[in-house]
Amino acid sequence: MRRKKQTSLLIDDVLEDFINSCIDRDLRIKTIEYYESTLKLFCRYIEDVFKVTDIKFITKTMCKDYVIYTKERGKYTFVSDSIKAETNIPKNRNDYGKKVGVATLNNYIRNLKVFFNYLVDKKVIKVSPMDGIKMFKNNRIPKSQITTEEYNRLIRYLDTTKFHEFRDYTIIQLLMDTGMRIGECLALKVDDIDLNYRSILLRQEITKGRKDRYVFYSYIMSKMLKRWLQYKDRYVETDLLFCTKGHNQLAISNFESNFQKYVKRAKIDKHITAHVLRNNYARRFLLAGGSIFELSKLLGHSSVLVTEKAYADITVEDIRKNYQRYSPLENMNKQRH
Repeated sequence: MRRKKQTSLLIDDVLEDFINSCIDRDLRIKTIEYYESTLKLFCRYIEDVFKVTDIKFITKTMCKDYVIYTKERGKYTFVSDSIKAETNIPKNRNDYGKKVGVATLNNYIRNLKVFFNYLVDKKVIKVSPMDGIKMFKNNRIPKSQITTEEYNRLIRYLDTTKFHEFRDYTIIQLLMDTGMRIGECLALKVDDIDLNYRSILLRQEITKGRKDRYVFYSYIMSKMLKRWLQYKDRYVETDLLFCTKGHNQLAISNFESNFQKYVKRAKIDKHITAHVLRNNYARRFLLAGGSIFELSKLLGHSSVLVTEKAYADITVEDIRKNYQRYSPLENMNKQRH
């Protein structure tokens, strides 16, 4: 009896179906873009090296080979689109050829697992070729810290007589006082701010977890926000809290670029980014006696476990400085007197 011929499943077509499913599930654009870019790299490698164009013929050995290749190759030395490479010229990048980080490598592996599990669920393939391929152990690097002296020096070096530096000065202070993400901060509208209760509504359309949440700010920050709003309204008409002079939303990349200029201007010899302010907010919140459960809510984490993992690097020196407040003997002695 003649065998029934198997239907060919072209890698590119299957990948397109997967991306469309991500759109249907309403995943964030950045997430979909990351899936697409990393998976296209994988598909290009499988086609170039193994001459395989049918998804059913991808094996675990091929996947392992790709993972090892990705680990050993340099950044941007392999691209999914040679035409774009001619335009973007990756060789001109400062990090061209540098080692791919373990965290990035693990993200690639995770994306491949998600992709092939999707194909198993859809009964496109019977078994995922990524089964049994483990993530690489990632030795955790403690998060950068900015000292009080460095922070004060940083904000002192901003020229608040200029529109964009006064705006960035206010953003930096708000990030340090609330712990919100830079993307959330730049998407804020004036109506999201409650000046009476000193709270900010982070709408679900701008949060990473797609849920509304509130953050709170201090009395000092309240005065800064009022000054900024009065100043902004003199020159720009927009419902955005922070904007360019052209009335547009400030891009994260533009703020990060400005931020690095301020760090350099203040002669801070550390790798400090806007996200470091969020890290420092969390650390200082915990050291001041704040609850990790409250912190998890304020940061918008999916669980307390995520918060514990992210901020598990409070130093011995931090604990030493704080210990006197928590010493049982010291507290009992105070009660006696």
